[in-house]
Amino acid sequence: MQIKTTSFKDLIICNPSVYKDERGYFYESYKESLFQEKTGLSPQFVQDNQSQSTYGVLRGLHFQIGEMAQAKLVRVIEGEVLDVVVDLRKEEPTFGQSFSIILSAENKTQLFIPRGFAHGFLVLSQRATFFYKCDNYYHKESELGLKFDDPQLGIDWQLDPTALILSEKDQNNPDFETLKQLL
Repeated sequence: MQIKTTSFKDLIICNPSVYKDERGYFYESYKESLFQEKTGLSPQFVQDNQSQSTYGVLRGLHFQIGEMAQAKLVRVIEGEVLDVVVDLRKEEPTFGQSFSIILSAENKTQLFIPRGFAHGFLVLSQRATFFYKCDNYYHKESELGLKFDDPQLGIDWQLDPTALILSEKDQNNPDFETLKQLL
């Protein structure tokens, strides 16, 4: 596994070693001891989630607060997405900044997202299956969202906004200024 750091504390890009032959491929998508050795981090994952979406679906930006905050290790097992995070950790110099990366079944890249980030993704392929590990359980009462198209965040979603498909909940998420009052 190759690890690449980002300018955000503990936001880490993981590229597994993939072994290919005429039968297909094999790789370890996660090995706790290796992850700890390479990153110095020790998340204890307790829940796996998976979703499937079609082209233009934008899910996010979501996060949980307080004791129910979640770190995530995310990847795509079918298709391609634009994965986006926003740093909501007030004590960090990257507070309010976003980071995006293409995750796909082809590149097998994973992103480790520490607690304190809002997260979302946009499906760029006809269909995508998104998989992620969480270090805390889903807790509806602790869940919040952030407006995906807040101009203050300046996220380039790479698609015309009229082509995006969002849930009603995601269409009504608060903007960054409003959200700062809740953090």
